[in-house]
Amino acid sequence: MPPIFIDTHAHLYSKKFDGDRSEMVQRALAAGVERMYLPNIDTSSIQPMLDLEAAFPQHCFAMMGLHPTSVQPDTYRAEWQHIERHLSERPWAGVGETGIDLYWDKSTLDLQQASFARHCVWAKELGRPLIIHSRSANRPAMDIVRQHQDGRLRGIFHCFEGTLDEALEMIDLGFLLGIGGSLTRSNSPIREVVRQLGLEHIVLETDAPYLTPTPYKGQRNESAFVVAVAETLAQLKETSLEEVAHITTQNALQLFG
Repeated sequence: MPPIFIDTHAHLYSKKFDGDRSEMVQRALAAGVERMYLPNIDTSSIQPMLDLEAAFPQHCFAMMGLHPTSVQPDTYRAEWQHIERHLSERPWAGVGETGIDLYWDKSTLDLQQASFARHCVWAKELGRPLIIHSRSANRPAMDIVRQHQDGRLRGIFHCFEGTLDEALEMIDLGFLLGIGGSLTRSNSPIREVVRQLGLEHIVLETDAPYLTPTPYKGQRNESAFVVAVAETLAQLKETSLEEVAHITTQNALQLFG
């Protein structure tokens, strides 16, 4: 039986896929990627995300949250209201994408922290995984998780970029690490970190259409390319692709249910 993969983080509803979205999903399925989890950005992405989930209900799974770069002073309260209403209306695969981003804008840090804290509460109340974005912000993001961790918080630090100590702290907080295209770059510092981690702490992701793996450099990223991440992970861990697929898929299934 060929290996089965899960892409735990992909923005497949992005306009970048408008010309071939169905074909792109079919390519993922043909590559063995059976499940694709869709993190929300803000109110503008909800309907396209739901349309994709409706088109592929056995393979695409929507999550609900407000991305930290969409936390803006003039709109965040209205966004929170929309997100909270949607969370109350149906089950979702997860809460997110949420977190803190200090790469693009440090001026909204206080609002991002407040938004992230609110998502932590929602995730605990709903018993759903929390999908965390922490670009240039591992420490402040981990601090908020620690403040809210009462044994009920679980989820993924998506697009992990950090030190071994940070990775171990995230694991200690009860979270998995989302590993994507960055791992395929020969000079990426996370390669050495990942070598020292057990596969039981890792899930695969693409963050499509962004962060394309090295073998497909110059192309738009898509869920089928998660196999390239798995291949690199197998090389670094000196194990088989089948073993990587089996363990990371089980990790994702246990998290999302």
